[in-house]
Amino acid sequence: MNYDTIRLDHDNGILWLTLNRPQMLNAFTLQMADELIDAFGRASDDDAVRVVIVTGEGKGFCAGMDLGKEGDNPFGFAHDKTPTLADMDICHDEPASADGVRDSGGRVALAIMGCRKPVIAAVNGPAVGIGATMLLSMDIRLASDQARFGFIFGRVGIVPEACSSWLLPRIVGVSQALEWFYRADVFDAQEALRGGLLRAVVPAAELRAEAERMARGFMGARSAVSAALTRQLVYTGLGTADRDRVHKLESLGVFYTSQKDGTEGVAAFRERREPKFMSSPSKDMPPFYPW
Repeated sequence: MNYDTIRLDHDNGILWLTLNRPQMLNAFTLQMADELIDAFGRASDDDAVRVVIVTGEGKGFCAGMDLGKEGDNPFGFAHDKTPTLADMDICHDEPASADGVRDSGGRVALAIMGCRKPVIAAVNGPAVGIGATMLLSMDIRLASDQARFGFIFGRVGIVPEACSSWLLPRIVGVSQALEWFYRADVFDAQEALRGGLLRAVVPAAELRAEAERMARGFMGARSAVSAALTRQLVYTGLGTADRDRVHKLESLGVFYTSQKDGTEGVAAFRERREPKFMSSPSKDMPPFYPW
């Protein structure tokens, strides 16, 4: 796929994914959704990518849905349909459902959560609507002191999307999530930090360097397969109250990873040297994944 709304730059294991509609503060479109889904799928399969950093071109991260881009129906919904929850269960992956009923932000969020690489958000400016909710499916969120955030769905008469009603309470707690949803206004980076949305707020000039420093810390003498499987275990664990199932998945994970990278890691520990992990997420994920 050729990308018109995003840009990909590779830097020694880091994939910088930049939302690239700066003249519109990187406002989200249906085309951008498709490009993001494709890009995260490719990053997941590319062993040269160890960490993905997502940022925005220019002064904004993402100003939300481009409400002027798609005429009277910017969300791309097929309003001639009357879908039920049963229809969603049956037709979830059919094109008519994906294109006409499922929210595009949710499709992006699932693609990000399905990626087998750590994902860091480097929020350089306003992140509103889908610009804020897409951040929730990223692992760690850093922000410039110029960043702004807004879960503004109540102001435009819709509900939160991009799996945010599931993710935001798990990140910041139910009370804080509902306050931000109910208020539906824009708040600064310091409030986002106090509320638990952000890992850190840094001066704008230092944001990229801080994001890269963190990404490099995830690489080096670290197992890429361990990171990939750990990420999927964590997101699976968030969605289940079945502790036995979590134990079963972790047991299989340790069982299989111990045979390759685990063996090397133990040997390196005993020999007091840096490990040389050879397994790759594209070829060496355990046979029980995806579960």
